[in-house]
Amino acid sequence: MTGATIPPSRTGNGSDMAVPARPQLAVVIVTYSSGQVVEGCLRSLDAALAGAGPARVVVVDNASADDTVERVREAAPEAKVIQTGRNAGFAAGVNAGIAAADGCDVLVLNPDIRLAPGSVLLLRQALAVPGTGIAAPHLTAETGELHLSLRRRPTVLRALGEALLGGHRAGRFHPLGELVVEPAAYGRPHTVDWVTGAAWLVSRACLDALGPLDERYFLYSEETEYMLRAGEAGFAVRYEPRAVAVHLGGEQSTSSRLWALSAANRVRMHRERYGRPRGQLMRLAVGLNELVRVVARGGAGGSRHRAALRELVAMREWPPRPGEEAGSPAHGATLPARQADLPGYLCFSAQDWWYHNRAHSDFQLMRSIAAHRKVLVVNSIGMRMPTPGRSTQVLRRVGRKLRSVAMLVRRPLRELPGFYVMSPLPLPFYGSPLARRVNALLVRAQVLAVSRALGLHRPVIMVTIPTAWDVVRPMRRQALVFNRSDRHSSFPESDRPTIEALERGLLERSDHVLYVSTALMDEERRMTGDRAYFLDHGVDTDHFRRRPESEQPADIRAIPGPRVGFFGALDDYLVDFDLLERIAGELPDVSLVLIGDATVPMERLTRHPNVHWLGFRPYETIPGYGSGFDVAIMPWLDNPWIKHSNPIKLKEYLALGLPVVSTDFQELVNYADRVRIAASGDLFLDAVRATLREGGPRPADDLRGSVLGASWSSRAAQLMALAEPSSDPR
Repeated sequence: MTGATIPPSRTGNGSDMAVPARPQLAVVIVTYSSGQVVEGCLRSLDAALAGAGPARVVVVDNASADDTVERVREAAPEAKVIQTGRNAGFAAGVNAGIAAADGCDVLVLNPDIRLAPGSVLLLRQALAVPGTGIAAPHLTAETGELHLSLRRRPTVLRALGEALLGGHRAGRFHPLGELVVEPAAYGRPHTVDWVTGAAWLVSRACLDALGPLDERYFLYSEETEYMLRAGEAGFAVRYEPRAVAVHLGGEQSTSSRLWALSAANRVRMHRERYGRPRGQLMRLAVGLNELVRVVARGGAGGSRHRAALRELVAMREWPPRPGEEAGSPAHGATLPARQADLPGYLCFSAQDWWYHNRAHSDFQLMRSIAAHRKVLVVNSIGMRMPTPGRSTQVLRRVGRKLRSVAMLVRRPLRELPGFYVMSPLPLPFYGSPLARRVNALLVRAQVLAVSRALGLHRPVIMVTIPTAWDVVRPMRRQALVFNRSDRHSSFPESDRPTIEALERGLLERSDHVLYVSTALMDEERRMTGDRAYFLDHGVDTDHFRRRPESEQPADIRAIPGPRVGFFGALDDYLVDFDLLERIAGELPDVSLVLIGDATVPMERLTRHPNVHWLGFRPYETIPGYGSGFDVAIMPWLDNPWIKHSNPIKLKEYLALGLPVVSTDFQELVNYADRVRIAASGDLFLDAVRATLREGGPRPADDLRGSVLGASWSSRAAQLMALAEPSSDPR
């Protein structure tokens, strides 16, 4: 458990070495067709862990084509096995493993690592050195030959030095070589810029501060980026030569494809850290290195370097994932045969695909899962019938729901042929027990008919809206997951006692309850126990990237600056319209830009000449509009709904590099260094003025960098690891 003291022990070399009080340890091994090597890794753990205290072992398998999973279960029956169902990449696998090791320090291992006895204890002691966030061992080949695993920070000059002098010769001169070659450096413990990522121990404090690895690299450079990021955040990378590991390795040096990917990812990392101009310089330097090797070696000996040159010339923004090439399932072909043997997913959403913002978590999670599972999303069945006097815009709401029902069942995303959306016809009279039963029968019959037609006979069912509990209660399923994104009984228009009873049923009977609010999770722990799981929101960082002014929509460019902006639903139970009116009135030289559907009349705001309400805009265009903001705002009301919220738009704002001003709520505690938080209307206006005058609390690139690892695909992998018990032998 976090904070537990691991007792001292005597290692095999006869020295007394006490482990300082640390969080529990987890060992995460990512496999991909690793059957020939993973057993040796697992069998080395018993001796390697001697004296280091109890440890969880988590093996994350990226859809191995061989018998890797069977060998893991035979060699380590106590290990937790997570099957991602796809070749998700090394970083995604590590992230899934870290998610299954909540509260632990994490030792990340390649499956071809063999740890020496007592080595983990030594790494844990190294991690206890003040300021250390990552500890790495001494790596050797099977023959005992030293692996040069220590590295200096990558620079264009060092890449040029390696091109002209060779890696080993350049490494003798610190400014000219990235590779550390001095034998003395491998004989003493010290801090380094980064190390090759075959084996590294990461502290829980470092993991919590940095978040997940960046999955866009797929393979290579992800550990470099993470360790450099750790150093910049104040967590040193420490090399411990007494901890020894044998690294079999060698695949990169024999595979032209992997060599090319490694070269291109060096360029991608430099581009992301320092911008495109310096990225292009690194591209030229790395390309020169490969060209020199082609000329020097010629013939077949230069094949991997020619492959790297081709990759650098025609380099994509990011590496394609397996299956993303033209004509593959990701481009509209049939589903992979493997998908037919895996459980499908049935999601009862709290939103409607056809008229709500598609950035909502249930849509994003299901889209990511649909890359490797069949998914049926059931649009919202509501929480009450809209009624005059209690609901706003009644006719409009009824009309759009009927239009949604008329869409029947569709595959809205060409690139995801396994992703289906349906709109059942509900009778949302939830205040009447009889009407509830009739509605449940009606909706269930429609959903079951579509599920059977799609072959979803025993799916994982995820419920976001509590009124679906009556529908799903008797349905056959592999697992029931309650996506507790909000406390819906706090919704002003809901029949509170009825919705509370439905929420309680889901909280008590679901196999897993997912939370995005730690406040709400803590309040309901009595009902959920160890079935509760914090699954933070993700963000589509490829979509939410800053657009230059020339790519921003014409209507935002026509609005004079400076612009204080908001995008999202303008709901009267979420947004503080009084505060918006104060911004308009007290900052007359500022343009207040509001983008989103509104549930209230907007005349009180649009009467101000500096208010520009643009209405609903498609999800595809939102980053372009957000790129035109000078300040992004979250002007929330102070109510129970907001208290338990964790708005997705916060990560979207940060991914755009926007300075953010927000009213206060609990989940912002983790963003205090990136967001200006205001406890009152006066302070909110002061924070907006300060941001317009001084900019954000951190540079735009830092704000974006802070959320780059929070992909929806990694969140989906965590969800699948929870929901599919067949992935866990226990």
